[in-house]
Amino acid sequence: MIYRAGRRLLPQHVRAVTFGTRRWRGLDPEQVYAFLDQVADELEHLTRDLTTVTTEGERIRVALRRWGSGHTDCRRTRTARNSGWPR
Repeated sequence: MIYRAGRRLLPQHVRAVTFGTRRWRGLDPEQVYAFLDQVADELEHLTRDLTTVTTEGERIRVALRRWGSGHTDCRRTRTARNSGWPR
C-alpha cells in the first residue's frame, strides 16, 4: 500500500505503509523512494509551520510585555469585595 498524495501524512500512515516486492527479494525501489519523497515533503511543511508559529508566538510575547510594562499604572488593588471601578 502506498500512501495517497494530497492527504495529510500522519504517524499512523507511516506505520501502516507496506511496500510490494518486485523481485525475488527486496522492496520496490520506486515505491520506497516515492514514499520517502512524501515524508520529506511533509516534514518540510511541518518545519515551515513550526518556524512561522514560533516567530508569531515570540512577536506576541514581546508585544504583550511592552503593553504590560506601559500599563503598570493602570493596575488597581482590590480593597473590598465586589468593589468596582469608580464611577
